[in-house]
Amino acid sequence: MKVAHVVPTYWPAVRYGGPIFSVHGLCRSLVESGVEVDVYTTNVDGEGVLDVPLGTPVDVDGVTVRYFETGIGRRLYRSPSLAEELEARIAEYDVVHTHSIFLWPVLAASRIAAAHDVPYVSTPRGMLVRELVDSKSTWIKTAWLSLIEKKNLEGASLVHATSATERADITAFGYCLKRIAVVPNGIDSQDYSSIADICTNPTPTILCLGRISWKKGLDMMIAALKMLPDVQLVIAGNDDEGYTETLSNLAASCGVSDRVRFPGAVYGEDKLKLLQSSHLVALPSRSENFANVILEAMAASRPVLVTAEVGMAEIVLRARCGRVVDPHPSSIAMGARRLLSQADQAREMGMAGRVCAKEQFDWRMVASQMQDQYRALLKNAESDATQPLSVLQSDEAVEQGREA
Repeated sequence: MKVAHVVPTYWPAVRYGGPIFSVHGLCRSLVESGVEVDVYTTNVDGEGVLDVPLGTPVDVDGVTVRYFETGIGRRLYRSPSLAEELEARIAEYDVVHTHSIFLWPVLAASRIAAAHDVPYVSTPRGMLVRELVDSKSTWIKTAWLSLIEKKNLEGASLVHATSATERADITAFGYCLKRIAVVPNGIDSQDYSSIADICTNPTPTILCLGRISWKKGLDMMIAALKMLPDVQLVIAGNDDEGYTETLSNLAASCGVSDRVRFPGAVYGEDKLKLLQSSHLVALPSRSENFANVILEAMAASRPVLVTAEVGMAEIVLRARCGRVVDPHPSSIAMGARRLLSQADQAREMGMAGRVCAKEQFDWRMVASQMQDQYRALLKNAESDATQPLSVLQSDEAVEQGREA
């Protein structure tokens, strides 16, 4: 099986947060499981570009990646050379898998695949949420959805959600989708095995880890800190939106500036050290399709605190590895207080999270699930199936794929 993955930006453009890690993790794991993978992407990296060869295959952890420059319409990652190369080679692929929406490479890849009768998978990566569309660039995104994205999504052989929460967000738009299925993001749990079960930091510390954005609910976390005396808060992540200044001003107005730290983006050993020195990891997000950082915290045996709007919330409840709270400062403060004051229970939750991450979200298992989905849609294509499938029928198709 040979699959072309098309994504606006790719590793090592880690400034864009979780999707960069999850798409690369998926592609790398698919390759390790025997799937041939080619990635088509741009060299965009914030205001600059990645230092990578253009148009030629580059080996990135075993994944063949082709980077292309953008032209007019850089904000949409418009890259005519990417489209030309994909169209020239489209006959090589059994499946095209796109990641994200509202951006030009995804549009181009979907149309090329449809024109050549190659089934394609659409993964919105948390961007198809009604509340987010309504709260930011409303008119532009609404028009794009109506004129472009609706057709692309309804033409996809499979729409891939990373959690039940994201699946509900997608289906709420009422589009006539052929099939929708949930395959989670994964993790290399071994990368976090060096972190001890017990945090020896004498100061109670909450860690918010990941891209700094208005949707992450960090303002509510800072407001909650007023109700958590003697607790330190570390907000670590890349800030392309310039939101740190707003949060710093909020911390000052709340009188907690001396207890809030912004170390910037952290990776590798620096991230492991932050996890080691934190008593819990919080993500009070207003919208989150999955939440890689919560999976990382679980692998690091840290109890977690999330709002119900986070895609991992259901997993947190099921695994009993943390608390799910309402998106309000008082509720966040209460949940954090309970985790910080009940050390034995917090440690048990952390250990439960580590077991869950290892046993249910290892990248090898996730890659196997995605292969099942590819096989199912290829089997449907071979039988010329044309009737839309419901979510329940999607599960039946996966079982058929396993038998193929």
